[in-house]
Amino acid sequence: MKVQSPGSKGNQRRTNLLNVLKHNGRITVSEIVDLFGCSEATARRDLDLLEKTEPIIRTIGGALYDGFHSARETSFTERKRLAWLEKEAIAEKAASLVREGDVICLSGGTTMYLMARALKSLKNITVVTNAVNIAMELADSDEIQVMVTGGVMRNKSFELCGPMAEKMVEELNIGSIFIGVDGISSNQGLTTYSDSEAQIGKALISRSAKTFAVFDHSKVGKSSLFPIAPLSAIDACITDLPLDKDLQEELDRLGVMTYLIDSNNMKREGIQ
Repeated sequence: MKVQSPGSKGNQRRTNLLNVLKHNGRITVSEIVDLFGCSEATARRDLDLLEKTEPIIRTIGGALYDGFHSARETSFTERKRLAWLEKEAIAEKAASLVREGDVICLSGGTTMYLMARALKSLKNITVVTNAVNIAMELADSDEIQVMVTGGVMRNKSFELCGPMAEKMVEELNIGSIFIGVDGISSNQGLTTYSDSEAQIGKALISRSAKTFAVFDHSKVGKSSLFPIAPLSAIDACITDLPLDKDLQEELDRLGVMTYLIDSNNMKREGIQ
């Protein structure tokens, strides 16, 4: 039986579609076509519009509702406006752990982009990345060798993902990976909004001798839909504020080191 959309108005149809997603947790394009009597093109367009304003995640052939987790995924441009000075300080701290001759990996994200900037004063390092904007930021650094994975670029993060990227990563040996996350919690570990980013993150971690999770305080205690790695898979965290009690106790139990930025420097820069 089809869901009734009074007047066949697009807004009403999308409201009904969102209600179905909230109730069932997921939906496919073919199910939308059957429920609302619309075309596949209309179904996909409705999902694209809802993704911009609601906590849903587009998948191949449908969508998932993520309202029980954290807020919707934001674009790189939107994230640049959030906690910029804190992220700069975190990036500087992470970059201070890199030494001449190191082979490191940077995932995508605003903090990783700022870390790339901070690395430009170093010499004789190799940076592996699956983020196009990070590769471009390092492109004019004569002393840094940059290796970019293949794959399909996600426009929200500029990250290259998919089977091509994962296959290339299988051939690499990386010293340390610095990976950005959308959430970190004692129960769920490292998580992200995107399944494809989770998969390439897992692949990069598997080829790295050490893993550094890099995040600001807004990611602590939150979990998104797709797991990247359990806390036991990381060697250290780099963040701006002390972690909540449960998370810190679990990291301590696992022997994971926590690096905090210098709060005195932050206060001098005007952040309270």
